[in-house]
Amino acid sequence: MNWMSLSDQVLSGEPVGRGEALAILESSDDELLAVLDAAFVIRRRTRGRRVRLHVLRNARSGICGENCAYCSQSVDAEHSVPRYPLQSVEDLLDGARHASHLKAARYCVATSGRAASAADIERICHAVRRIKGECPIQVCVSLGLLSFAQARQLKEAGIDRYNHNLETSERFFPEICTTHTYNDRLATIKAVKSSGLELCCGALIGMGETTLDRVDVAFALKAVGTDSIPVNFLDPRPGTRLAGLPRMKAADALRALAMFRFVHPRVEIRVAGGREACLGSLQPLALFVADSMFTAGYLTTGGQGYSLDLAMIEAAGFRIDESAQA
Repeated sequence: MNWMSLSDQVLSGEPVGRGEALAILESSDDELLAVLDAAFVIRRRTRGRRVRLHVLRNARSGICGENCAYCSQSVDAEHSVPRYPLQSVEDLLDGARHASHLKAARYCVATSGRAASAADIERICHAVRRIKGECPIQVCVSLGLLSFAQARQLKEAGIDRYNHNLETSERFFPEICTTHTYNDRLATIKAVKSSGLELCCGALIGMGETTLDRVDVAFALKAVGTDSIPVNFLDPRPGTRLAGLPRMKAADALRALAMFRFVHPRVEIRVAGGREACLGSLQPLALFVADSMFTAGYLTTGGQGYSLDLAMIEAAGFRIDESAQA
């Protein structure tokens, strides 16, 4: 396939089909740089050369009754992770100050558990009102399943975006989680979109799904109208059901990123969890496809560190997007 012609097709307004998306995932190693070059043409034209930084806050850890196979906070996980209740308003505010200091565009507050209680929602709304009064930063929250009324409450408090990932295809989802359904996730996504919140919704690649499953979740994300797509790569956690799986090869992870860019030419795509573990020395190549990234670690694992992230961005010829900090 002529990858640059496919890029031109996308930029002219003709979307790729499932067959073309699958061809990207199944391209050879000899074609990898050509695929990434074509994806970069789309990224540069639609998103520029900016990189938006996101800082993630694990605001409640390890207290979860859901059985997601990939998660070390799952009720089934045997590996110990820090366990603590929802952090205080002051703790959440301090986290926002730190994120702002790191020139992050977004501060992302996540909590473990199936869904937030009314008291949780109220505390987070209080914290966000204070954050918005002090820090020039956008706020995204990830609190599990959500009703429309809760989504409206979050929106009215000043929250900009809600994260709720599809994770994988509808076909493969029951292999990953049985304590809630794919349709439960779709219902939360509908509530988020209906409330006027921006939607952050992505996928976790490398859980044993097929390449067709990866294509299916990419098109499902298109159908729900996500505003931001975090692409995570499984870094198998000790004590989880997926602990024995091998990590993705770096080339396959880069192909997946490129496929998401071709399917979503104008959407923010974030290279997210598993970046360091799966991409290794090829991490800079991800920036030629993705226009945002997490820095300073993840929910239960650390990253390579903020200073190394900055050095990588600069060395690859990109710059931090500080527009949200205006």
